[in-house]
Amino acid sequence: MPAGEYLYTTPQPTAGSNEEEAWLWAQIKAEARRDADSEPALASYLYSTILSHSSLERSLSFHLGNKLCSSTLLSTLLYDMFLNTFSNDAALRSATVADLRAARFRDPACVSFAHCLLNYKGFLACQAHRVAHKLWTQCRQPLALALQSRISDVFAVDIHPAARIGKGILFDHATGVVVGETAVIGNNVSILHHVTLGGTGKAGGDRHPKIGDGVLIGAGATILGNVKIGEGAKIGAGSVVLIDVPPRTTAVGNPARLVGGKDTPSKHEDVPGESMDHTSFISEWSDYII
Repeated sequence: MPAGEYLYTTPQPTAGSNEEEAWLWAQIKAEARRDADSEPALASYLYSTILSHSSLERSLSFHLGNKLCSSTLLSTLLYDMFLNTFSNDAALRSATVADLRAARFRDPACVSFAHCLLNYKGFLACQAHRVAHKLWTQCRQPLALALQSRISDVFAVDIHPAARIGKGILFDHATGVVVGETAVIGNNVSILHHVTLGGTGKAGGDRHPKIGDGVLIGAGATILGNVKIGEGAKIGAGSVVLIDVPPRTTAVGNPARLVGGKDTPSKHEDVPGESMDHTSFISEWSDYII
């Protein structure tokens, strides 16, 4: 069976349900068994990270603990911390499931859910951030900041633990992503590598971008200040955005400008954060010349 096909033919349950989590975990285990059979060199690794565990949160906690541990921050301590957080927060587990689905269905390079769980550092960094954010809201800031530092060291993804992130998030490739303290990212957002959601350096307080649901942010884009990127907007690769972007529009360039002009910007009907359509605006942009 090709790697991209499902191992089970039973219908997928409703998104966000307990049944969906169970279905996904069964799928991950089936994929791990298939991979262990086809590649014996990985059998021990797959057994220790997936097949020996009874649930998705136990597998994920074990894997994150081993990825993020150091000589002074032990994997057993991290495992207990991750497992306690995921086990007691159904919303976090639901977000994890949504993030796995986002990677599997939006990224053609993602051959299986197990592949994402084990190898996608953007996914792993996002799950670790969710725990760091939980710690931050519990007034455990020193531990949250220590975890942020390890996430940055290991995954090259620097997200302040106070930043709020929705579910169904895809950090594609993820290297160099920076998200500031007061940033907010909505649901079903896709963000490519080397994206910065930062401050201008001149303001305090609420000083970072607010990203609406369904937004797509291309590689190398920089969004600075307490600006709003409207629902379903698209930010082109390499763009520098310093002002609000209306919903369902495309902003491109440095400094960014709206495709179609600021008075009558072109609107799109799709949800770019889910469709991953990076380039359709080019045919509508009269200044695009090679």
